[in-house]
Amino acid sequence: MYIDTHAHLYHKQFEHDRTEMVQRALDAGVRKLFLPNIDMTSVEAMHELCDKYPEICFPMMGLHPCSVGEDPERDLAEVERLLGTGRYWAVGEIGIDLHWDRTWLAQQQEVLRQQVRWAKELSLPVVIHCRESFDETLAIIEEEKDEQLTGVFHCFTGTVEQAHRIIGLSGFMLGVGGVITYPKSGLAETMAKVGAAHCVLETDAPYLSPVPNRGKRNESSYIPAIAETLANAVGLTVDEVARITTANAELLFAE
Repeated sequence: MYIDTHAHLYHKQFEHDRTEMVQRALDAGVRKLFLPNIDMTSVEAMHELCDKYPEICFPMMGLHPCSVGEDPERDLAEVERLLGTGRYWAVGEIGIDLHWDRTWLAQQQEVLRQQVRWAKELSLPVVIHCRESFDETLAIIEEEKDEQLTGVFHCFTGTVEQAHRIIGLSGFMLGVGGVITYPKSGLAETMAKVGAAHCVLETDAPYLSPVPNRGKRNESSYIPAIAETLANAVGLTVDEVARITTANAELLFAE
């Protein structure tokens, strides 16, 4: 059994074949699908999908850093209200993204810190988006770390040293997705040195589709391709990687 720990399956790219897409995931052995929120525009579609498949699709709640602007207070208040309903499995996806610019870095830092604190209060894991912002993101996580705080660095593409810093935060995982199948990414070589013991699998669908579907829409049924590449990198069987990553995901998203 596999678990896709990060997939935007409510995205409009799936509007014409969403039912078939979920069935393809099940047929591929992917039994649970965890859905990260983006902002207030994604909540309704995410809820509808999770209501339709309550034993398969599991929602998270958070404000994505790319949705944080000059005044995020209204959206942040809504995130707090929704988290209070108790229906979510994680606080995410949250983090810092400096790929486009640094204009709202201070706001992103404050929004991340606040959501991390809510996660600790609610005993929920955090799902971290960290794009060209490793030092800035990890600084906040390290400052806020206590026994209550667990989580995953989604779409990990960092160095061996960065991986070990994340793993050193007890209760944190590395989210491994389609990038590991890209020959020039270097991620397979990194994971060969890091190992799979602290990994979970993800697609980030509809983005970052693994080889041989790179450049096309991603979906959860492609998880086995990611597992196979990780297995080859770390010297394990695919079954062993499936067992390890599923156990890690079950631990991370424990009831």
